[in-house]
Amino acid sequence: MKKIFLTSFFILISITGFAQYGYRDSNRIGISFGANQFTLNTNNFQTKPGSGWNAGLSMRGNFYNDWDMVYAMQFSENNFSVATKTLFLANEDVNYKLPSAQISLQLSYKLIENHLSFEFGPLVQVNGKLKVDSKNENNIISGTTLLAKDIEDISKINFYPSVGITAGVRHFRVNVSYQYGVNNMLENLNNKNLGVNFKGNPGILNGNLI
Repeated sequence: MKKIFLTSFFILISITGFAQYGYRDSNRIGISFGANQFTLNTNNFQTKPGSGWNAGLSMRGNFYNDWDMVYAMQFSENNFSVATKTLFLANEDVNYKLPSAQISLQLSYKLIENHLSFEFGPLVQVNGKLKVDSKNENNIISGTTLLAKDIEDISKINFYPSVGITAGVRHFRVNVSYQYGVNNMLENLNNKNLGVNFKGNPGILNGNLI
């Protein structure tokens, strides 16, 4: 995951350098941090959304008339829980952590100059493995014969369309966005002969200060 973060960082630096050359008079570099709510939409097991954190960098520059272009890189820890049973058959929701890095390219329409804008565009997310506490890894996922640790190695790349709103003043803003994963986040598990056809699409609600 460290290599993923470093690669993402250098890609953003390269994009930023190009953007600065093209839009010297209007570039704004943003440092962002905030929270997210992650939901895994699947029929394979019972899940509940969980809260995590975000931190990142962005570059906003003029694109055309009332449009800006926003390049961004975001690192996150996402959380969600899965219904399981312990070895003594007691019900227990097990928390999964998902470290990830995102690179996005958003078009931003300025509704009110320097105060309110609407953004949309694609992003690519690179995932690490799901992490579950060692004391819970042998819990049985409810409704299946799978152990909690059996679903850790998910697909590494996800594509998300994203929509959001940014509001505030020139140098301090709040961004709220929603991202929905269009490809199967659990596809990698279908190569492990677990006897289940896995399908799951993530949804992420973000709230960041910039």
